[in-house]
Amino acid sequence: MRRSYKKAYGLRLDIVALDGFMVTCKRDECPCHLPVLARGRANAIQQAVRWGEPYVFFLAPGVMTWVIPLVDGNTILGGITGGEVVAGDADESRTAAINYLVEAGSSRTLASRYAQELSVWPQSRAHESASALFELVYQMLPLKPTLLDRNRENAQQQRQIAEAIQERKGLVDRKYPMHEEQILLSLMRVGDRNGARRVLNEMLAAMFLYSPKLLLIRARAIEMMGFLVRAAIEDNPLQEPLMERHQEWVGYIVGAQSFEQLCEVLRRALDDFMDAIFIQGYNRSSENVERILSIITKRYMTALSLQQLADEVGLSRFHVARLVKRSTGKTVTQHIRTFRVNRASELLESTDKPYSEIAYGLGFADQSYFIKQFREMTGTTPARYRQARRGR
Repeated sequence: MRRSYKKAYGLRLDIVALDGFMVTCKRDECPCHLPVLARGRANAIQQAVRWGEPYVFFLAPGVMTWVIPLVDGNTILGGITGGEVVAGDADESRTAAINYLVEAGSSRTLASRYAQELSVWPQSRAHESASALFELVYQMLPLKPTLLDRNRENAQQQRQIAEAIQERKGLVDRKYPMHEEQILLSLMRVGDRNGARRVLNEMLAAMFLYSPKLLLIRARAIEMMGFLVRAAIEDNPLQEPLMERHQEWVGYIVGAQSFEQLCEVLRRALDDFMDAIFIQGYNRSSENVERILSIITKRYMTALSLQQLADEVGLSRFHVARLVKRSTGKTVTQHIRTFRVNRASELLESTDKPYSEIAYGLGFADQSYFIKQFREMTGTTPARYRQARRGR
């Protein structure tokens, strides 16, 4: 592993104990033994574990390094550091580093020799090296990074929820998006795990904005879980074992002590339900349907035709139409229309854009057709919808 890394990046690897002190570093060659640097590395290991990924940081002014946490299962063993480099202006960074190390207790001779031997890198290369080293460590060492995988998924989920909260804060009406439960179920049916997680996180953001009280969020989460299980069983009686799983997950939801913990429970429950659906062979054409829905979600604002979808996935128009209808209960046209009207609703609530601009921007042929489609799905016109939601 050391040889591979040195060949690719020209730096040496060192083992770091949990207290941040270097295990393999020779003290007479660099000031690695300084307590202030050890504290920085110890904190870096904890941060890397928290986020489930390599942690890049400034060890001293102008000096960048990165730490890969060594984790086996749920046990933190220590870390591996991928070397140090100078970032920014070489002369200024080296001078700042030398002064810092001397103040921290190093001799000026040792600090100067250490700083002068460091390579100069752009920060982007440091991040690239950290990611490559992370992959190398867990490919070559017999470790199972269970804790890192879980923490990384939790961190990604919280980032998505935070982004969704910021987007929804601009809406005048922050009602719970009931229609997204149907979208979530459709994505689960076709095995689109990433898409389902994204929609789940948007729903969690809406739950939080509706009321940040954990008790109410738990209640809404239990309602959502009940809908998913009921819909799955109605569509396929072989899914009856989901009832038992549902009861178990409801217990975990009730026991969640924080919003973050509740989010993790719901994500794991979603994955469990999706796996159970596929074990029963719910949809043997999931890969094609997933590709079709993925195209729709990315391009529903354009003049997307059934023939275009068929050409992109390499199937006939008839086959595409049948697969989508059988798997999701909706036609391709209904999916496109649903996405467009849902997005139109958001724009009507959160912006002052003219109706014609919204219509053309979402792929409707003209304003009158937009109004007709919107009325059919919502029971009201865009003008009345905006007035009701914004009090105009």
